[in-house]
Amino acid sequence: MLLPLPVLRPATDPRLRPDGRPTGAFRAEIRTIPSIRNGISVVSCWVQIVGVAVAAVWISHPAVWVVAFVLEGRSFAQIAALMHEAAHRMLFRNRRLNDFVGRWIVGFPSFTPIDSYRRGHMAHHREEFGANEPDIALYRGYPIAKASLRRKLVRDATGRTGWKLNKGLFRAANAADRSVRFQARAIIGCQLVLIAVCSAFGRPWLWLVLWFAPYLTVWRVINRLRSIAEHGGMVRSADRRDTTHSVRQRPVARFFMVPYWIGWHLAHHVDSGVPMRNLPKFHRALVDSGYANPDVEYTSYPALWRKLASGQPT
Repeated sequence: MLLPLPVLRPATDPRLRPDGRPTGAFRAEIRTIPSIRNGISVVSCWVQIVGVAVAAVWISHPAVWVVAFVLEGRSFAQIAALMHEAAHRMLFRNRRLNDFVGRWIVGFPSFTPIDSYRRGHMAHHREEFGANEPDIALYRGYPIAKASLRRKLVRDATGRTGWKLNKGLFRAANAADRSVRFQARAIIGCQLVLIAVCSAFGRPWLWLVLWFAPYLTVWRVINRLRSIAEHGGMVRSADRRDTTHSVRQRPVARFFMVPYWIGWHLAHHVDSGVPMRNLPKFHRALVDSGYANPDVEYTSYPALWRKLASGQPT
């Protein structure tokens, strides 16, 4: 395992409890949901997705298609961050609007059954590395050998991981559980709508080339690298510094892998009720209080990945 680290001090800031959780007026301040700004983020996300596709078709150069493929894969990191915020009911203050956008604008179009995701994700927050962890397969067993991580990433990049995870979608459309059946059919329905939109512009193949294929490949690589950077090599503990990594945020990583402030993941796990836009402010308070001291933070994602790939084969 990578942690616990040698120095884990309690928070000493009067705005925080010893375990880092915010209290009083500071808690109320950083838990405020910025609905309008989040709405702009949702719209801008889809504008980028459409804009990249339009640019690829308009320019129609092989190099541009490659760039567009990567960028559309990266767009799933954006849309997943917004969906995650909706799953926590922090995307919009209005619950009906939050759930509608979470399902139909960001969840189902990106192949995510958000209601099922929400149930599993809440279990993840209640007890990281517990019996009900939904994502444990992504980050258990680290550190692993470099060759083992390389094999996993090759499976991701070639679409094998994504295809394996999505084979059950059509079976779920006929599941006995009504909720599972609804979500699977809604996901399929949203994909048919996207195909219809592409077809209306005379390019039905665009859905495959710049949506489904990047989802199966680029996004799977990003998702694995992000997931292991959040919890790989950690242990079950009541102290969130034992369960969740803290990584210094840099522009390239924020663009490709951890958009919308979700890279401040330790802060998110200390208090999962803090909206994404307020995580940097909360993280600074954790640093100032001594809770997130320099011994806890990795200087970059590559530095952490090297550590995670320094173990024995699994």
